[in-house]
Amino acid sequence: MQSTESHSELLSETALTDGTGSRLIMAGAAPDTGNMGVSALCYATVTALAARLPRASMTVLDFGRGVRHEQVGVRGGEVKISRCGAKHSRRLYSPDTLWNIRLSARLGGLWNPCARRLLAADAVLDISGGDSFTDLYGQHRFDAVAYSKLIAIENGVPLILLPQTYGPFRSGGTRRVAAEIVRRSVLAVARDARSFETLRELAGGAFDPERHISGVDVAFLLEAREPRGLSGGVAALLRDPRPGPLLGFNISGLIYNDPVSARERYGLKADYASVVVRFLRRVLEQSDAKVLLIPHVLTPPGHYESDAQAANTVLGELAGLARGRVEVLAPEHDQSEVKWAIARTDWFCGTRMHATIAALSSGVPTAAIAYSGKTLGVFETCGQGEHVADPRELGTDEVVERVWSSWLARDRARASLQSRLPEVLIVADTQMDVIARHCLALAGDRAGKGRR
Repeated sequence: MQSTESHSELLSETALTDGTGSRLIMAGAAPDTGNMGVSALCYATVTALAARLPRASMTVLDFGRGVRHEQVGVRGGEVKISRCGAKHSRRLYSPDTLWNIRLSARLGGLWNPCARRLLAADAVLDISGGDSFTDLYGQHRFDAVAYSKLIAIENGVPLILLPQTYGPFRSGGTRRVAAEIVRRSVLAVARDARSFETLRELAGGAFDPERHISGVDVAFLLEAREPRGLSGGVAALLRDPRPGPLLGFNISGLIYNDPVSARERYGLKADYASVVVRFLRRVLEQSDAKVLLIPHVLTPPGHYESDAQAANTVLGELAGLARGRVEVLAPEHDQSEVKWAIARTDWFCGTRMHATIAALSSGVPTAAIAYSGKTLGVFETCGQGEHVADPRELGTDEVVERVWSSWLARDRARASLQSRLPEVLIVADTQMDVIARHCLALAGDRAGKGRR
């Protein structure tokens, strides 16, 4: 996928002459989950589409209640979006549940504001949280991800599957549902070459290279923004000039806080908590580096997924070694501010995939401790596959050594990444041009048919 023109050249004339604009629903990227990776997908997509479709009306499905409005900062100003509650819940009577929205849509929308917006849309753009179009996380999660897609298909609203991972699927039933969704989408984009092969398999005989394409994760386009109110210790670490290297590190609360469950669910051979502490001890003992621990999933205190809780536990484990050399980034910063902090590090290691994408897209040499295949595909896109350590396949000592080797090879990795990154960013831009073109065409179809 190559681009020879800027998106403004490709789209501005059509957008300016389009009197109706596009009515778009965005699903699978709720910005109120506490997961900065999902928020990154949401706001990167919103800002990219706003630049290409200035007349578009965008509604983002989230976990709130009713319809609300938000101003999103973009280059040169702000864009207004709407947010509408649409969650998978047993409260079937609530208009904010997917079940209620689905039934209301079948009956013409009725009293349900979200159903009415869906029926009036030119397209539903669905991104499945980037990596949740799978049954790996259980049937309930799969149903939650599939519902928004099925509502669109059932009501003849064109469905665009934004760049994401497809699969894996353990159940034949969920795989059949996923295959049907892929075949009935007007456009489906995979975010790496490995996932594109799964997309091709799901499409089967209906595979169409014009509709089923390979791209990159949308979060590569997320803008970084300097945060306000950094704590004194963190601000000192990020200040220039620095006497030594700064290492950024993201610890997944999902894996660290409940190791028994993580080992059983994901089949880990390595002891993740031991890997994290042993590696950081080694860095502090054998180098003059300082460390910034960066949470990327923010949940209430005590929640098993909390990255901040995991980071503070590790800080305590490092004890005296951490004094004056290790800080934890406070959880009040948003995804763009966290990306800015990550971009200031000299090397980064993360388990949350979108934390590593923030680093890769900023040209920072990056390693990953990855417990699923999704991460390797993204790293290979950037020519960095050798910097992924998989605790499902490697033992504790082997993971520590793999990450340590990445740390030592950071200068070589930086040069390799920076040579590859411009091409990746071109693909990220070009895929958004393709998506925007589809949205414009679909809006034109609506106008031609007299839909309002």
